[in-house]
Amino acid sequence: MPGPLPEGDPVPADGTLPASALVQVARRPLGFYVHVPFCRVRCGYCDFNTYVLDQAGTRGPGDWLTAAHAEIDLASRVLGEQAPPVSTVFFGGGTPTLMSPAQLGGLVSHIAERFGLADGAEVTTEANPETVGPAELEGLLAVGISRLSLGMQSAVPHVLATLDRVHTPGRALEVVAEARSAGFRSVSLDLIYGTPGESLDDWRASLEAAVSSGVEHVSAYALGIEPGTAMGRRVARGELAPTDDDVQADMYLEAERVLTSAGFANYEVSNWATGPEHQARHNLGYWLGHHWWGVGPGAHSHVGGVRWWNVKLPAQYTAALSAGRSPGQAREVLDDESRRVERVLLELRLADGLPLDVLTARERARLDGFGARGLVTVASGRVRLTLQGRLLADAVVRDLLD
Repeated sequence: MPGPLPEGDPVPADGTLPASALVQVARRPLGFYVHVPFCRVRCGYCDFNTYVLDQAGTRGPGDWLTAAHAEIDLASRVLGEQAPPVSTVFFGGGTPTLMSPAQLGGLVSHIAERFGLADGAEVTTEANPETVGPAELEGLLAVGISRLSLGMQSAVPHVLATLDRVHTPGRALEVVAEARSAGFRSVSLDLIYGTPGESLDDWRASLEAAVSSGVEHVSAYALGIEPGTAMGRRVARGELAPTDDDVQADMYLEAERVLTSAGFANYEVSNWATGPEHQARHNLGYWLGHHWWGVGPGAHSHVGGVRWWNVKLPAQYTAALSAGRSPGQAREVLDDESRRVERVLLELRLADGLPLDVLTARERARLDGFGARGLVTVASGRVRLTLQGRLLADAVVRDLLD
């Protein structure tokens, strides 16, 4: 089951934000993340806030949909007329495509009605390959969803089996072709490396399959084995052996080699695109400190230095909104130093790097040491991670900060 949410201060029943946050609403782009918490099957490695439909404590998709619309209305009341048109909408999960295109499109239309959509707004849905076909893809495009992010994970049967994925190895590639026929011009594939039992050759086969599909974007994430998951329990019992960190590093380097050879460029530690126009603009909003409102159970939001998170259980989420209350469980107001530290953590992951003036004098003085170890470069007033630095990004940030 998903892990607990962090502690924080109470969220007002009406969701009101401090005046210090509201005055910042118009200064940065605004995105919406919509969390669809339902799956047909729960994958053994997953610790996201997701539920199969017959689990105790859940409510059906119809109740969730009504509550999600109510939360969009809540966001409109809280953010007010100063909110800018929405730049990005992202449906994540769970499996958003268990909902119909009309249901997802209705949420997009509701956001547009309350806030407006910016010109060229990016509207993305995640999809499991087994939940969409030509009719669904045409329907998604017709209701305004312009970008598709497919959970491929691997092209190798035994790796998919270890991950408890239910789609066949070739299905993701078939969906890419179907999405092209439907009219999608921006498609991404998500891959996972470091699954127990996965070899470097297995990983290379998955990368080459992804490249062969002709997608414009690839995300590649190292598998983290969480104690509360089915896979975590299997590892604890000795049934599976976790992949060595050095092997995972070799897999990352192989991803860089294969993808850059195919014309992709790394723009964030775990993400590659064939051009700036195909970068995931919604995720860039997270890394650049934009504002976003998270709709759905367990969803996180950030506006003007205030971060809050919703209750996790779908039944609690729907009950709160049915009663006219915010579903927020807790929140924190970040001080200036916390916001600066977060900026270093996030922007240093980007290929564009971090402006030097974000760092303190003592932090800047440490950069020569990182440069001597081949972990960063400093040029044109910015500090950037090298390829070796990307492998050690978390450690570099930890050792850099005061």
